[in-house]
Amino acid sequence: MIGQDIGGLVIHLFSTFGNMVWQIFWPLAFGLMLSSWIRNLLPVSSVVKHLGKTTVVSLGFTTFLGMVSSSCSYAAASLSHTLLTKKATVANAMAFLVSSTNLIIEMFIVLVALMGWTFFWGEVIGGLILIATAGFLFSRFYPKDVEQELRQHLLDAQPQKSSCGMDMSEMSGDHSDCGMDMSKMKADDSDCGMDMSKMKADDSDCGMDMSKMKADDSDCGMDMSKMKSDDSDCGMDMSKMKSDDSDCGMDMSSMKSGDHSAMKMNMAVEPQSATMEKITKSAGFFQMDIAMIGKEILIGVVVSSILIALMPQDGWRDLFISNDAGLPVWLHSFLDVIIGIFVAMVAYVCSVGNLILAAALWHGGISFGGVIGFILSDVLTIPMIRVYQKYYGKRPTKWMVGLLFVSILFTGLCVDAIFNGFGWVTTDQTARALNQSGFGLNFTTVMNLIFIPVSIWYYRLGKKANASMGMSM
Repeated sequence: MIGQDIGGLVIHLFSTFGNMVWQIFWPLAFGLMLSSWIRNLLPVSSVVKHLGKTTVVSLGFTTFLGMVSSSCSYAAASLSHTLLTKKATVANAMAFLVSSTNLIIEMFIVLVALMGWTFFWGEVIGGLILIATAGFLFSRFYPKDVEQELRQHLLDAQPQKSSCGMDMSEMSGDHSDCGMDMSKMKADDSDCGMDMSKMKADDSDCGMDMSKMKADDSDCGMDMSKMKSDDSDCGMDMSKMKSDDSDCGMDMSSMKSGDHSAMKMNMAVEPQSATMEKITKSAGFFQMDIAMIGKEILIGVVVSSILIALMPQDGWRDLFISNDAGLPVWLHSFLDVIIGIFVAMVAYVCSVGNLILAAALWHGGISFGGVIGFILSDVLTIPMIRVYQKYYGKRPTKWMVGLLFVSILFTGLCVDAIFNGFGWVTTDQTARALNQSGFGLNFTTVMNLIFIPVSIWYYRLGKKANASMGMSM
């Protein structure tokens, strides 16, 4: 009897998980593909220069930038950190953090597919209110001395300059060896930390077949006369290089002796059309997004499926304040938003994957503002707070978390008041079924049959493109 119960529970869990995956696959794949295409058209570096001051325009720029960036919470934290290192204001960086985790295309698509259009508009309005609130609070109430401490922490974390291919601005012009001043290098530092001990003499040309070059051209314009023999490795680790690999992939055999500038590289790559190049580059973003957030989404779906399968709706209702408690509406909403934020801090896994858990909370009885507060709290999870401490230090992080908490709480209350006041809140009876059976001849099946093979091809195209550039993930 116990064995049958366990077997039935396992089957129920796998059935719930399968239905969850089937419901969100096509909207998630479509959203990520669309996001990757937009990100290819607007790199982060193109708008960083506009974020040095906190204005309505700068908040608009950073909001749009976040919308077309990666949906991964950790990637968003990394990009906001990059903006701060580029001298963006803290308010703009936080607006980007909120936008890139809550106003993203793939999230909107999944949200509509799971919970309907009411929650889509709640997320859009809530995200905009949160960005405006965070921008105001961080620009007015984030202490200047704490910001200075944050900036100093960022400065201290910057890597030290190296003389091996890094900052060469102070090189003397009288050194004709490609602008590299090697005269002051110590013998034990001459290889830049790279082992050249096993390099054969016939490999000393740094892997270039120079056999047909004239003697006066053999240095390719590099004055090597002042270079010690132990410096001849040019900073390259050739220790494991075989003699037949010495051309480093460069076909120099057709080089004329008198024209050393006509170096031809044997690139066995077929030329692509302009459109295909854009698709390939966009696919690279798609593959990197999957590599970063794929595991998080999978964990989110697994955890949410377990909670949905095992936790009855009465169990969720016990977590929240009952409507029969006789509390004022504003206090009931306030407590539900607080509970939603704290549940997110403990249970949040991924912006997109956790929408399923948001649906479970809604069906369990949490208020509309509580659901929105839960979804918006992906920037306050325990792992994210630890990332902030590593990036910015403890005291700046405490202020950051505190102001974000207040911003999300205020936003949840505003959204709840707006949607309840205008009668826009979806009722339990009209909300979509939490565990929909998507199998069968229906719209979900048709879209999955299209997007499953297309997303696999797109992913493999991006993986190949990234691998060719040495960015395999």
